[in-house]
Amino acid sequence: MKPSLVVTTALRTRRLDDAVRAYVAAHPGCVVLDLGCGLDPRVHRCDPPPGVDWYDVDFPEVVKLRDACLPGRSHLVGADLTGSDWLQEIPADRSAMIVAEGLLPFMPGDTFQAMARALTGHLPSGELALNGYTRFAAWAMKYHPTIRALGIRAAQGFDDPREPESWGAGLALEEEQILTRAPETASFPQPLRALTRLTARSTALSRQGVRVLRYRF
Repeated sequence: MKPSLVVTTALRTRRLDDAVRAYVAAHPGCVVLDLGCGLDPRVHRCDPPPGVDWYDVDFPEVVKLRDACLPGRSHLVGADLTGSDWLQEIPADRSAMIVAEGLLPFMPGDTFQAMARALTGHLPSGELALNGYTRFAAWAMKYHPTIRALGIRAAQGFDDPREPESWGAGLALEEEQILTRAPETASFPQPLRALTRLTARSTALSRQGVRVLRYRF
């Protein structure tokens, strides 16, 4: 992996962890859902208080491995996220913080949107935090050696951060963070200043998963 990708991944993880910590602090009796959790020890990093129920959700074989490697801090749910039966294991009477880091491009077709509708229909209120991929970034992912090895052929993304508001899931954009620093342009003459900022933002958005998006429902 290139150093830039390592740094970007670490930075987006930090931002998502911060979103979880903030929500848990404001809603001490909530549930947290980490979707497509893999072996990410987010529950250990965020260290939720006893009143919070944390659910790590991934394929059954991943959950089995997780139970062996990272036991004891969360409820483990083995499920295919393109279905909805697994929601029966999630409390339906408490607000929730939902995290979906790196998940969007791995769900085919409109299954991510369908999952969002199922979640917001099951839960009374909460937030959804994810790293967003533009359509170009999602398209380009299939040429990455790791992604190609996994057999991903049709990753999905969206350019407008408000697009999820049209999914019928009751989502409203709360925050968008671009995880790259724009160059210092104060000393640049106009219109070079505006052009440099626009180019920097376009370059950032073309990279994989450098936006952290937070929605409330």
